[in-house]
Amino acid sequence: MEDNIQDENNVEFNCRIDLTKLQDSVAKVKLELGKVIIGQQEMIELLIVSILANGHSLIEGVPGVAKTVTAKLLAKTMNVDFSRIQFTPDLMPSDILGTSIFNVKTSEFEFKKGPIFSNIILIDEINRAPAKTQAALFEAMAERQITIDGNKFEMQPPFLVFATQNPVEQEGTYRLPEAQLDRFLFKINVNYPTLEEEIQILENKHQQKNINVEALIDSILSAEQIASYQQVIKDIIVEDNLLKYIAAIVNNTRTNANLYLGASPRASIAILEASKAVAAINGRDFITPDDIKKVVGPILCHRIILTPEREMEGYTAEKMIKDLIQTIEIPR
Repeated sequence: MEDNIQDENNVEFNCRIDLTKLQDSVAKVKLELGKVIIGQQEMIELLIVSILANGHSLIEGVPGVAKTVTAKLLAKTMNVDFSRIQFTPDLMPSDILGTSIFNVKTSEFEFKKGPIFSNIILIDEINRAPAKTQAALFEAMAERQITIDGNKFEMQPPFLVFATQNPVEQEGTYRLPEAQLDRFLFKINVNYPTLEEEIQILENKHQQKNINVEALIDSILSAEQIASYQQVIKDIIVEDNLLKYIAAIVNNTRTNANLYLGASPRASIAILEASKAVAAINGRDFITPDDIKKVVGPILCHRIILTPEREMEGYTAEKMIKDLIQTIEIPR
């Protein structure tokens, strides 16, 4: 009897999926970014999760908090094609997708591919372009393909969009439609650094002199590795009660009297996929309620709309999501 009790106490958890390589790669990527970026750990973590979950990210923050730099350097840690598009009010859909040009030699039209034909796309100030230009991204983001002049072009994996926007300036901007926002896995709010982080930033900048920061970053991941890690994520185990927990959270947004618009089934799937990525990064082959709680905020905040009464009372989407999670029983 005593031997049985001892055996039970000495039980060790053995991971059923080999996540060692994935964890090592994530640690190396964080280490590379840490050479330049001080703080902003949550943003970096969520961007890595979005890559593993194969989802796009919208980064929102005031000017100068390293939104663009972080996304650019993260793309540099991956040995894949990178495009940056600066959105402006006069940008046309053809400036992004490409256009057909008449070839005099062959007397035929040739399609000239635009900057969207890449692996990692950084869209700076996405809310500065008009609705028709924003709509040009719909098909590419949702279906990872583009149809032009009746021809279909498949996007080469990995295909990920990192978009930035400034919440302060409203002049000369076009608010992203709900359908566009829904295609982003995360909306990541970037805050100011703390006093200690600000001092560290100044010290680093002083020591670097005029060094090009991009030169400090080494490529860690190949396209094949990213694809294999994305496949590993799909094998993470999810208990039935946790699926019900995710469904209960999303369903609550639709029946909540304080919300004018709730989240769609796309949000439920996003929570599931992102939770798996968080579990894998932490070396677990199963998800826990804490994994779900970690990703619920960034996934749901841009998908819900508060009632005018709640907005006038000073409520925010972030606070509403926190209150909503408190009301739902955590599975045991």
